[in-house]
Amino acid sequence: MLNVWQTACIKIAEWFSLWIVAGCAWAWWQPELWLWFQPYITAGLGVIMLGMGLTLRLSDFSDIFRMPKIIAVGILAQFVIMPLSAYLWVKVLELETSLAIGLILVGACPGGTASNVITYLARANVALSVLLTMCSTFLAVVLTPLLTEWLAGAYVPVDGWGLFRSMVLVVLIPLIAGLAINTALDRIQQHKRYVVRGAINAIGPIVSVGVIVLVVGSIVAGNKAAIAQIGATLFGAVFLFHATGFVLGYIAMKWLGYGTTECRTVSIEVGMQNSGLGASLAKTHFADMATAPVPAAISAVMHCLIGSALAGIWGRRR
Repeated sequence: MLNVWQTACIKIAEWFSLWIVAGCAWAWWQPELWLWFQPYITAGLGVIMLGMGLTLRLSDFSDIFRMPKIIAVGILAQFVIMPLSAYLWVKVLELETSLAIGLILVGACPGGTASNVITYLARANVALSVLLTMCSTFLAVVLTPLLTEWLAGAYVPVDGWGLFRSMVLVVLIPLIAGLAINTALDRIQQHKRYVVRGAINAIGPIVSVGVIVLVVGSIVAGNKAAIAQIGATLFGAVFLFHATGFVLGYIAMKWLGYGTTECRTVSIEVGMQNSGLGASLAKTHFADMATAPVPAAISAVMHCLIGSALAGIWGRRR
């Protein structure tokens, strides 16, 4: 019975792109029903990171040393291509300061956990995707503040130390707590461990998708007028930002001689960002810029749509 429930929940979570689009559409038409979640965005991200930590085991870290080169290449691509892509397009399209800050912040974030689902649907290397997401998330505790301060600092003063503190609270502590809980489960009876882990694996994806939808929907609801006014330019910038990541991630891996599966995996991992984290950081550290979280909300929809389209194409090919 547990396996049936777990499978059903995972199948529902695999349609996350649909839920995000549907949530944003609902928030657009009835914004008053979504505004209540805005004070809980940061807490929601902590819950998602805790859920990610609950899927990790200490043995996962040893797996990194079995494929150090491709992990290093994937992480380097993540934290070089996406921040510079964001900076390029905000300059080319001359986005206003608050939107530029928001998109740069998304570019400096790690890969999103949704990339693991897209990788699975694209018949790529899921284990590699999970390792890349895990490594980029841990490294982002330091790299996201540094990259944001470097690139966004050209627009406004950036509190790099404040961003670092937020990353520790929202990302590092929940991840470590989840890892510790999962490790502790190894000490309980096998039957109980099976039941608890089965429940976590069933509920976790649903909770993560639900929270991301609430985060994105509440931002759309709170900035409906601004989004309507900005319109095509912002959507174009976010599309080009993610498309650049998907394309260059694939090209970089192909140039280095990796196979199709690895190229697809890194392309997806690079192109899909943790937009929810970007939204939370923008709302916390750039509160005087009301539209700073908006690029993150658009990003959450855009990278899911692009990723799902690629998964549909690649999934039909071997």
